[in-house]
Amino acid sequence: MGLADAVEIFLATKPDSGDPQAPVAHRRAAIHRGSDELFARFGAPVAPVEVRDFPVGDSRVRVYRPAGPGPFPLYVFLHGGGFWLGSVDEQVNDAMCHDRSRRAECVVVAVDYRLAPEHPFPVPLEDCYAGLSWAVQHAEELGADPERVAVGGISAGANLAAAVTLLARARGGPRLALQLLEVPPLDLTLDTMRRSGISDDYGITVDDMRLCGDLYLGPAHDRRDEIVSPLFAADLTGLPPARIMSAEHDPLRLEGERYAHRLRDAGVPVSFEIYPGAVHGSLALTGTWPPAATWQQDVVTALRRLHTSARSFPLTA
Repeated sequence: MGLADAVEIFLATKPDSGDPQAPVAHRRAAIHRGSDELFARFGAPVAPVEVRDFPVGDSRVRVYRPAGPGPFPLYVFLHGGGFWLGSVDEQVNDAMCHDRSRRAECVVVAVDYRLAPEHPFPVPLEDCYAGLSWAVQHAEELGADPERVAVGGISAGANLAAAVTLLARARGGPRLALQLLEVPPLDLTLDTMRRSGISDDYGITVDDMRLCGDLYLGPAHDRRDEIVSPLFAADLTGLPPARIMSAEHDPLRLEGERYAHRLRDAGVPVSFEIYPGAVHGSLALTGTWPPAATWQQDVVTALRRLHTSARSFPLTA
């Protein structure tokens, strides 16, 4: 289907990656300001929950807790931003975490992982894994249930979430009930993106993703490494059930679709959905485009299932 007026306006006004010759810190600050302005224009206000920040190693986490005695399911959230942008302070991320915590009645732990290029791979990924481990270890004091744990993220955060599930399996780490991957880039070689059949006219381009990969990985790292590009993981058996959410007009859509097929072939329960009329980033347009609110409700529904179902099978080492 075509683009709604609100989505076209969003694409016309969203900030680009800035002058590549400018310092990364200056570009990052400008893009974050632009992101906050966009959310103020397009996003819907949300009701707040209790929030506390905690240091975890050299990063931090922000914990969102709904009202009530608990214990609640635990959802570890990893923000997007191409590995070099974003934070838990960004208004769209903060609002989503408040909303998901309150409506899904779960404790949300948002990891403020360190960003490339100042902190290249594997630092952001290890920060995310440390955040997950910390959250499970401290679940009782957070009012959460360590047996009902989800990890998820948006865009680059979804890449990190998929990689975290692979690390948890390899390291005998936290037991996970769900991986929730929203508009995930899962092939940083960009081959799948190039083959998607979707043009560069929808808010994210091959050049954008090349920049993100270069800042995250540098020139030398193997981009087929499974914890860089989970689509290339040799073995996906024993991973947690997955919900993968992709946008119709997103050149990363094919990566989510292929990963869903590979997980199913490995015996992993998968729910995969393509949202009509959506572009990369339109899930934040909750105040102006009703399908964005539907997207958020579907996330809430997936998280609420954790109230009645823990893992049905263990991770294997």
